[in-house]
Amino acid sequence: MMKNIMILPVILLALGSLGGCSSGANLGELDARLEEIKARPRGRIEPPPEFKPVASYAYSAHQLRSPFSPPVDQKLLVVPDGRKVEPDLGRPKEYLERFSLDALKMVGTIARPDEPLQALIADPSGAVTRVRPGSYMGKNFGRVRSVSEAEVSLVEVVPDGRDGWVERASNVSITE
Repeated sequence: MMKNIMILPVILLALGSLGGCSSGANLGELDARLEEIKARPRGRIEPPPEFKPVASYAYSAHQLRSPFSPPVDQKLLVVPDGRKVEPDLGRPKEYLERFSLDALKMVGTIARPDEPLQALIADPSGAVTRVRPGSYMGKNFGRVRSVSEAEVSLVEVVPDGRDGWVERASNVSITE
């Protein structure tokens, strides 16, 4: 008997919902609306516009001086007599030649008996490297000429702007 009482509301609910589906009062309006939509003229998709090709441009400014480095001062240019200035491109690069001189900092010196004074140079990552006269550093083939307690003097080989090379004096001073 308890089962019959529980099944009865379920049966009544199912019959009520089926009765709502059988009334065709709104189906006529729905069919009319669908026919109206189908009778409308169909749209036309226009073809995309034709694009004219743009003339290509050969960018060659990568060979020029960086706008962020100072221009070559004519007073600093040293044109040696009797010898042609050009970088030694066959020489293996040293570690500090990966960085520009602006990114390198002198953090100290080391003095050993019977050896020239050596400078301690920190790169942007914080690693410290020793340099002595004859070492190379900087992106412009900078060769260390001398090391003092306050700075490292070097000579860079830079393009002269006329398909040649010139030497330019530079230095890296100690930072406090």
